[in-house]
Amino acid sequence: MAKPFASSADTAPKKETLEVLADGVYALTAEGDPNVGAIEGEDFLVAFEARATPAAARDWLTKLREHTDKPVKYLVLTHYHAVRVLGASAFEAEHIITSDVTKKLIEERGQQDWDSEFGRMPRLFKNPEEIPGLTWPTETFATDHRIELGGDRGAIELKFCGRGHTAGDIVAWHDKSKTLFAGDLVEAEAALYTGDAFHFDWSTTTLDNVKAFRAENLIGGRGAIAKGTAATDAAIEQTRDFLKGMIEHVGNAHKNGGTLKDAFRATHEALSPKFGMWPIFEHCLPFDVQRLWDEFDGIDWPRIWTMERDREVWAQLQD
Repeated sequence: MAKPFASSADTAPKKETLEVLADGVYALTAEGDPNVGAIEGEDFLVAFEARATPAAARDWLTKLREHTDKPVKYLVLTHYHAVRVLGASAFEAEHIITSDVTKKLIEERGQQDWDSEFGRMPRLFKNPEEIPGLTWPTETFATDHRIELGGDRGAIELKFCGRGHTAGDIVAWHDKSKTLFAGDLVEAEAALYTGDAFHFDWSTTTLDNVKAFRAENLIGGRGAIAKGTAATDAAIEQTRDFLKGMIEHVGNAHKNGGTLKDAFRATHEALSPKFGMWPIFEHCLPFDVQRLWDEFDGIDWPRIWTMERDREVWAQLQD
């Protein structure tokens, strides 16, 4: 029996949990679905990630409004993937902030990514007809950007830590509460999607830069919130282990004259015992292996995923 494509058969609703991590610091997790969050300024909110549709974003905002009625002034998007950004209109934010590179990626492949992710993860796209179009930032930056929160609430530092999950990922650091919104650069017991990634940079200097914050609360792209430096270190090292396992086994197949399918089988066999029960592992791995194989072939800039290419790679790597 053919394995269902990506997450197309994942139709079960997920339990959402809103946690207050410190005064005015909120994060919403959903059993492996994309995480979101917000931090209060003196008279406004900074929101992190936008979900896949305005309707999905409103569900999150409804929960947030149980704690604060401050308007969302800033919406920070850690990267360009559709399930993170297409719900942005629901926030009515004055400023939408990304890295410079993320804006370029939206220009280059935003529509293809929207089409691709809708096909891969249809459950996340609640009321997709409400999406007004691609989400465009109103402000971008190269490496660092600071948002003053006012009063005694400190500031949020937005930072590019290096190429990783995409070429343009950023993190958001709130020093006052030692909270880091890491986006998909870190996953806490959730599988990594690396189809647009830079595995060698990510697994070394980029994660080292993320770890250097010494966060006491870390909200990754998916999975539970890591609390305490031991747990945040563990989440980062789990992420690194996944990447290094891929690099080892895809690299061996590539070096020894194997095929892409050989690389996929070896990687799946090696990673399944530790990571196979994590959310979206089966969904991600074919696309992950293809991208890493491309890197071993010398293709630095990720090829664009289209609906057609998604299906071709998926079919090629299934037994």
